[in-house]
Amino acid sequence: MAVVVEHEKRKHEILGKALDLFIEEGYEDVTFQKIADRCGITRTTLYIYFKNKREIFVWSIKDLTERLEKQLLQIIRNRELNTPDCLKKVMDAILDECENHTKLFKILLVYLIQIQKTGEDAGDLIARRVIRVEHLLNMIMIRAQNNGELHGESIKDMVDLMYSLLESAIFTQAVEGKENLSDSRRLIHFTINSFFPSDDQATN
Repeated sequence: MAVVVEHEKRKHEILGKALDLFIEEGYEDVTFQKIADRCGITRTTLYIYFKNKREIFVWSIKDLTERLEKQLLQIIRNRELNTPDCLKKVMDAILDECENHTKLFKILLVYLIQIQKTGEDAGDLIARRVIRVEHLLNMIMIRAQNNGELHGESIKDMVDLMYSLLESAIFTQAVEGKENLSDSRRLIHFTINSFFPSDDQATN
């Protein structure tokens, strides 16, 4: 059991260091050897954990998003937060992560374009992450509905709107290189307030 734990620990360490390298140099310029050098291990050792650079990149993104999802679940499970505050904290946490990894989204954009050029479908990689975020937002909205905070409103429409605002923020960051997402944050807060307009709800 200790061997398995140590293997997983080393794997996450590799992913963290590899992600830093991808952010510093971009996907195209990073090589399998550079990742091994950054981790202080040989190529042979690195092959024990991953078969190629692309797998490391995909797993490093997965590792990052899974850590974020755990953070979001902690917010959602905090019963002291009312629904508007919970939604705002969840969306802010996602935007914070975006602001902290501005260059990463540019690299992701290049990577996805490369995949498209090879004839592969990049949509599946994106869809898995989209579904997980939408699921978390749905959890919050269904709880609000069960608590009587929503009356006949379409949860799907509200979740779709919030996600489209996130997509817009990420697009702005990846394509325009905008590091500060305060405008997106303000618009998202405004939208959440419009879902729950009663006087006793939280404000910005």
